[in-house]
Amino acid sequence: MMTLVTGSAGFIGQAVCTALLARGEHVVGLDNFNDYYDPKLKRDRVAQLAAQARFVQVEAELADRPALDALFTRFKPRRIVHLAAQAGVRYSFDHPDAYVRSNLVGFVNLLEAARHDGSIGHLVYASSSSVYGGNTRQPFSVDDAVDQPISLYAATKRAGELIARVYALQFGLKLTGLRYFTVYGPWGRPDMAPVKFARALLQDRPIEVYGHGDMQRDFTYIDDAVAGTLAALDDTTHFGEVPHRLYNLGNSHPEPLMRFIQVLARVAGRNPVLQMRPMQPGDVRATSADIEATTRDLNWRPTTTIEAGLPPMFEWCRSYFGGE
Repeated sequence: MMTLVTGSAGFIGQAVCTALLARGEHVVGLDNFNDYYDPKLKRDRVAQLAAQARFVQVEAELADRPALDALFTRFKPRRIVHLAAQAGVRYSFDHPDAYVRSNLVGFVNLLEAARHDGSIGHLVYASSSSVYGGNTRQPFSVDDAVDQPISLYAATKRAGELIARVYALQFGLKLTGLRYFTVYGPWGRPDMAPVKFARALLQDRPIEVYGHGDMQRDFTYIDDAVAGTLAALDDTTHFGEVPHRLYNLGNSHPEPLMRFIQVLARVAGRNPVLQMRPMQPGDVRATSADIEATTRDLNWRPTTTIEAGLPPMFEWCRSYFGGE
């Protein structure tokens, strides 16, 4: 069975491809290798997969419908893990067209391709904890109202959930949305705090700490996020009348940002220099995942603490980016 993974050159995408290949599956990856961050990192991730005979990488845009149709015709995927997206909260304030093109037009193109193909057994797609926006109730539950987005990125992710539900309702596609919470680990995104902090420590630079450090995040290790993604992909039984569902994939143990920095500094053997900054536009004080439904339906629960997850991430940063 062929599985299509979009965003295969991304952080979570490459890790999902690796896990699927380790299970003996055939995978076709799709990515446009955009320059939101250094495309070399994306190509280096895919290079880790290229030696696998059961993996094929396609470079194309989801917004390019003919290219997408050609991919379906050639490879005939039967399951899809849709992780491609224009990421980043603050980038969305200055580049709205990139989010509309990728997160909305691209997603609808993929749903249309799946609908007309008629043989897609299950499509799992990436949503985000950002959809909870201005919610103050903690932990965040998939049953909470999510009508207060505070960034265009979050709005496009919530719109994707609503569009997916329509396709499930009207066309019977089996669709599962996963709200990821601050995933970190080796090969992580360089625009996110965990890797940015590690690189600052390696280069003896100050760490910029937003919100004056008064923040909490549900940091989720990449291996746990991948396990949850595959658990969702494999399960096609826990659907209601409309075959669309949502799950949180978070560590369910929010960490104060200052403690996260302290643990990382201890791993690095450095005394961090902190530069306190105010909250950034589109940011939230705290994220915390209610994973009761995820555990109940998918038998998934994260197992990796930051004490266990930060050392391999830091060592990868040292190896990949350099530093002492």
